[in-house]
This record gives sequence, C-alpha cells and structure tokens, in this order.
Amino acid sequence: MRNKTKTTWLLAGVLLVWMAGGTSLAAQDSGATYKSKCAMCHGADGKGDTPMAKRLGVRSFSSPEVQKESDAELIQITTDGKNKMPGYGKSLKETEIKGLVAYIRELAKK
Repeated sequence: MRNKTKTTWLLAGVLLVWMAGGTSLAAQDSGATYKSKCAMCHGADGKGDTPMAKRLGVRSFSSPEVQKESDAELIQITTDGKNKMPGYGKSLKETEIKGLVAYIRELAKK
C-alpha cells in the first residue's frame, strides 16, 4: 500500500507541472509575487515603460546597467531597497527574493 501512495503523489506532482504548462510551481509563485510587488513600477514585461516607472526613473531589467549586476547585488537591492524602491526583506522570504531575481533575469531575455 505504501508504494501505491508514493506513486499517487508522484503522479499528482507530474500532473500539476503538466497543468502549469511545464513550468515549476516555484516559477509560478515568483511570477505571482512579481505581479503583486513589482509590476506596478517595473511593468509586466520588466521594461520599466510605465507612467510610474518613468516618474521614478526605473531602469529596464534588460538594460546593460541591470544586466551587469550580479544576482547577489540584485538580491541585496530587492531585500534592502535602493533609491525610491522599497526593500522587501521584511515582507518576503529569502527564497522568494531569489525567485524574483531569477524571474527578472528571464524577463530580461524576452
């Protein structure tokens, strides 16, 4: 019976990934976090081409300045904030912030 339970959980996990279009649940969570915390200023595509972004001087994630920053630097900026951007170290877990950095790296490639 124990092997049947393991198989059932494995199949459920595979089904969840398949239903998500092949993306991991962590990536989906990062996308949802980005939409709720970042998109209002950085834009849905991360290009910083929104009225709020223009007013605040937000850089595109695909800009050379942002791309030359290491993941550690982007994690620190997201955690502590920079210029007019608030820090999210008190409201997001370290793993969530790392997921956001990975997510914005992917946005920059598009």
